[in-house]
Amino acid sequence: MQVRLFQVDAFAGQVFQGNPAAVCPLHSWLDDSRLQAIAEENNLSETAFLVRNVKGFDLRWFTPRCEVGLCGHATLAAAFVVFNELNWEARSLVFESRSGTLEVKRDGDLFAMDFPALKMVPCDAPSALLSGLSSPPQAVFRVDADQNYFAIYASEAEVKAIRPNLPQLEQLHPYGVAVSARGDNCDCVSRYFAPGYGIPEDPVTGSIHCALVPYWAERMNKRNIHARQISNRAGELLCDVCDNRVQICGRAVKYLEGSIFL
Repeated sequence: MQVRLFQVDAFAGQVFQGNPAAVCPLHSWLDDSRLQAIAEENNLSETAFLVRNVKGFDLRWFTPRCEVGLCGHATLAAAFVVFNELNWEARSLVFESRSGTLEVKRDGDLFAMDFPALKMVPCDAPSALLSGLSSPPQAVFRVDADQNYFAIYASEAEVKAIRPNLPQLEQLHPYGVAVSARGDNCDCVSRYFAPGYGIPEDPVTGSIHCALVPYWAERMNKRNIHARQISNRAGELLCDVCDNRVQICGRAVKYLEGSIFL
């Protein structure tokens, strides 16, 4: 049995930037253990699997360790594959996922993803979070829907300077940790650590912006947010918040394609 495999750099305009994701179009679902084994073998932060349905595609995401409920960059990568490799002729497509219906629209080389907006709730900082970050944040929030803590800092320089203690942050599993601040040359910057999922630092994380964009939009009294994730690879996200939805836009490029032999 052969499975098609694409590796796509998401939230990037050229290869070797943004966040790489694997995308595997399937004729029908494989056993969960086989899906997990493929994701572990790919050893990328996310592998997206998709199966055609009546209206569009069913979509699932796996890290090297487990399945997750929502992933932005792998959704962008999956949309890129559908539009460019699977001959999808419409300007929009619909994914059905554990997080509900996700619509993606294409405008040239830009892909706009419609995601649910998530509210950040203030909370006390767990001791593992404080010991896992190299400097104390101004404020700490939690979002239970996607199981993440959000640590807010005063400046982009502080976010860049963080040297995480990953074993400490792993104690927060199943919660990951996003750190964010106002940007010097954009509205906000962020980094994301999820060692419990086998992701020490994610290059670009679309899903955390379901919470960060509404937060910064309210703080700045504006709807349109230009976000940058300042990992070593870095990535750009053009976002808009409207009521209970967040639109996250980005580009993607194909790095490789091939076949998995099972």
